[in-house]
Amino acid sequence: MRVPLEPDMFDPVCPTTLTPIRFGDKWAGMILRCLEGGPRRFSELRVPLPGVTARTLTRSLRGLERDGLVCRAEGHGYALTPLAVSMLEPMNAACAWAREHWDELIDAREAGLGLAADSPH
Repeated sequence: MRVPLEPDMFDPVCPTTLTPIRFGDKWAGMILRCLEGGPRRFSELRVPLPGVTARTLTRSLRGLERDGLVCRAEGHGYALTPLAVSMLEPMNAACAWAREHWDELIDAREAGLGLAADSPH
């Protein structure tokens, strides 16, 4: 029996939105993390991703399928492909880098937001 995904699996200020290293769209990396422990149904994926709409999750899953990273697991929803499993190590490295540079990323983001506010548009 699979362990259910935790609703607070991702920190609300998850560095995913800060890091310049992307794995697909905004939700793709988190979806891959959710599938790391085995196949999950659509409804299970929504539990730790409360900010994603059903439409956006569907779009992200379709993109991951198109890119060969996720497949339909018969009767079980979605699962990682061997290609996606090979991406987990680089994802771990990107996450470690983001944790190491968290303060710098926050500072840069805040400075960038300040510049946008000062823009004469």
